Amino acid sequence: MRTNSRAAAAPARPAPDPDTALNRTLAVTVVGMVMAVLDMTIVNVALRRLSQSFGASLETVQWTTTAYTLALAAVIPTAAWAMARIGPKRTYVTALTLFTLGSLLAACAWDAGSLIAFRAVQGLGGGLLQPVGMAMVMGAADRSRLGRAMAVAGLPILVGPVAGPVLGGWLVDAASWHWIFLVNLPVGVLALLLALRLLPPDTPMPATPSTPGAGRTAGAGRTAARLDLPGLLMLSPGLALLLYGLARGGERGDFTTPGALVPALAGVALTAAFVGRALTTPAPLLDLRLLRDRTFAAGVGTLALFTCGYFGSMLLGPLYWQQERGLSATAAGLLGAPVGLVVGTTMQFAARRIDRVAPRRLIPAGIAVAALGMALTAWQVGVPGVAPWRMVASVMVMGVGAGMVLMPTMTTASRNLPADRLAAASTALSIDSQLGASVGTAVLSVVLGTAGLHPSGFRTAYAVAATLLALAALPASALPASALPGRRQPPR
Repeated sequence: MRTNSRAAAAPARPAPDPDTALNRTLAVTVVGMVMAVLDMTIVNVALRRLSQSFGASLETVQWTTTAYTLALAAVIPTAAWAMARIGPKRTYVTALTLFTLGSLLAACAWDAGSLIAFRAVQGLGGGLLQPVGMAMVMGAADRSRLGRAMAVAGLPILVGPVAGPVLGGWLVDAASWHWIFLVNLPVGVLALLLALRLLPPDTPMPATPSTPGAGRTAGAGRTAARLDLPGLLMLSPGLALLLYGLARGGERGDFTTPGALVPALAGVALTAAFVGRALTTPAPLLDLRLLRDRTFAAGVGTLALFTCGYFGSMLLGPLYWQQERGLSATAAGLLGAPVGLVVGTTMQFAARRIDRVAPRRLIPAGIAVAALGMALTAWQVGVPGVAPWRMVASVMVMGVGAGMVLMPTMTTASRNLPADRLAAASTALSIDSQLGASVGTAVLSVVLGTAGLHPSGFRTAYAVAATLLALAALPASALPASALPGRRQPPR
């Protein structure tokens, strides 16, 4: 009785202030994602130096990027399950640990093979950072201010493309290739300390809707999600094989070679088998029933086409400046920096604006601006001796449109989903963006390889990218015609 009376008399712990919780979550996720985005852009700049240092061919060293991408694709599908099983905080801390450890190991690599293996470790961590971070932000933000929160979460997209190429070039020239990985260590340690101190304790975040027999209660209210092992064995290898086939086809400029076609077809078959299973099993690894929600499906379709054209076109600029205009890699990186700055800055305004403006007005307008900028770029590259500032200006127009589309579309797709669907939604959006970027890169690589590395070839490739951007307007037309619609319950 004495114990009960003391318990009854003990003051209740005050609930955490929602704004404070959101700000803490944003601080942690922004630091972690800045590290990951910087790493990707820095490594791309250093590939030629790595080839020289290890005495390996450039094709072999490019596997450092491919290994990272394949590991990332293999681990992303597990994000929703991991959040349900051990909690978002523990999952995010695990991802940060893997990425930081992988960076340390990569800095100690003794040959190309060891570097490729350690980059895969990095990819395992990097693949979880975006979906888990995005799910935590979605869960902490009030639905009416989700756009504002997602704008802050998108800051790494502003910092990475602008600072990465410049920082990478300076580190390689002034120090050594080891520092392109060592630079991650202080940032990774800071992110880990912030995560341990600022993120709230884990609470249940089911990977799938509650289904009888889908899991069991483990402890104080935590749902122990059961791993969909057959689904994992289909989707993770399927995505990895598909991305590998696309990468090989893009490198060789031909998707019909066995080295590209066989893995790509195997990946498609495994992914299709997963889709069939996910639509029938009660607790799939990734809940594809979300696509029955019209707004979420429209957002996924918009992002797939837009990222295909946008991220795919990123390989064209550096090649054009170096191959056609004879500029150095550092100069090409500096010419690309204004575009990243425009994308990130526009995104800050547009992602906040989506809290008050109908998505069907803002996002299609952004698609039109982006397609116009890409079309202007296509026209400019075919003009002999065109002034660099004109090229940069046209790509910056495209960047304005990209900033109006990327984060606002993600915000719109997930804003009104129930809390227990956010982990699955962020995982699906991450896979969607990764696939779109990989398909776009492969397609434009083949187009450029077929058309040739000369002005008319670059014009053709940019025109294809503009077409892909314009096609995103079709699914975007199904986005909500009013701002902040009422909460919807997706079909089960």
